[in-house]
Amino acid sequence: MKKSNIGGQAVLEGVMMKSPDCIAIAVRRPDGIIEVEKETTNSLTDKYKILGLPIIRGMVTFFETMVIGIKTLMTSAELYGDEEELEDYQPSKFERFLSDKTGKDIDDIMIGTALVLAIIFAVILFVIIPTTVASFLRKKIENDVTMNVIEGFIRLAVFLIYIVSISQIKDIRRVFEYHGAEHKTIHCYEHEEELTVDNARKYTTLHPRCGTAFLLIVMIISIFVFSLLGWQEFFMRIITRMLLLPVISGIAYEVIKWAGKSESKLVNIIMYPGLMLQKLTTKEPDDEQLEVAIEAFLAVTECNESEMKDEPQVDGNTIYSSPET
Repeated sequence: MKKSNIGGQAVLEGVMMKSPDCIAIAVRRPDGIIEVEKETTNSLTDKYKILGLPIIRGMVTFFETMVIGIKTLMTSAELYGDEEELEDYQPSKFERFLSDKTGKDIDDIMIGTALVLAIIFAVILFVIIPTTVASFLRKKIENDVTMNVIEGFIRLAVFLIYIVSISQIKDIRRVFEYHGAEHKTIHCYEHEEELTVDNARKYTTLHPRCGTAFLLIVMIISIFVFSLLGWQEFFMRIITRMLLLPVISGIAYEVIKWAGKSESKLVNIIMYPGLMLQKLTTKEPDDEQLEVAIEAFLAVTECNESEMKDEPQVDGNTIYSSPET
């Protein structure tokens, strides 16, 4: 089976596919047309050798993935033409103020603001809440390792509750369907079959390189790492967990990278819980969603083979374009 270095992300009514050198976003507009935007990209790990070292490259990739994810969601809203969605992305007075004072582009300020808010939300949900709940058990449990394991399971429970809750939202469910289409398309390519809707449909929506599996591995590794620190005072626990998160994500990245290259039974055992968790974050897509995912995949594989033009290129029911510079 062919190994692929292409990954992806579900977006608003579409799919983003990313290779080491290119990003392609395919979105089905309300009129049924699939619009594709593609652009070349370079990781800091390629520019600076030290950032490409094991663990460090995972930390950098984790940050870059968050930035690309937010930017991609904004782009998909523009391609889809959802006016209400676009209104949500309008810059605030504070963001305009920062743009004026720093001289940075307003879009960069908006992405930065969204990134900060996402980090704050994640810290509250997956750090502060679990360690606060676990603290109530400290009077009955003295063993530090046991406390860290309990905190880890509470964190996992919060994550599962969060995923199950948002999956009940209609729009989120459609995102999960596009997530499934992304996985099926990559499976089809890796099995060296022609990328067609019929071929992609027969594959599973579960994939070992999925971000859902990555998050689960992060939570498991965090239990071991945090246990080395003992059970600290409350605010110190919050600080150390925040500081160590990039390191843990770097370790998890290496595990995922290793798993993606191996087909051993050990890897299958390690990745099995992550695959099962994807049953919550992926849903079976319809043929139109598979078509969008395939267009995104084809675009990302082709964008480095031909020079991208400023003018849109129309091919059947698909519009190809490059972002304005």
